[in-house]
Amino acid sequence: MSLVTLLPFIVLIGAMFLMTRSAKKKQQQAADMRNQMQPGSGVRTIGGMYATVKEVNDDTVLLDAGPGVDLLFAKNSIGAVLTDDEYNRIVHGIEHDLKSDADVVPDDASSLTESDAAATDAASDDQPVDLGKKDAADEPAGEPKADAAPAEAKADEQAKKSDGGSEAK
Repeated sequence: MSLVTLLPFIVLIGAMFLMTRSAKKKQQQAADMRNQMQPGSGVRTIGGMYATVKEVNDDTVLLDAGPGVDLLFAKNSIGAVLTDDEYNRIVHGIEHDLKSDADVVPDDASSLTESDAAATDAASDDQPVDLGKKDAADEPAGEPKADAAPAEAKADEQAKKSDGGSEAK
């Protein structure tokens, strides 16, 4: 066999090797993440439920989902172990990393536009905005349209067709 006939098989085997290697890496990272769980850390299950770890066993995890609600999950069902800041931000809505009050956007936009109010008042003198379209009233009266006759003929034909008159029968 020549090298040209073996090349597709070699490429296919190489691609399969790379895919299985990346899958094994992801599985190893997930196992390491699950082994880092300890009581008190916040987690997200693969179903999307957020809870706090109460107890970690070999194959199971006891989660505290709320006051008086303890749930037993398999370790494989934990999707992510969250940091304390991330867990508090998602579950309780507590933001710890606000840099300054200047970065916060106000609820109404009036404070953003007060300095520009004088400029916008001068610009809005009730003048129509030219969008590039011309109406028939805007054209000079002495110059007839070049396309006026064909456009009127097309409009008459369409009116007769949609009219449902004697020609349709």
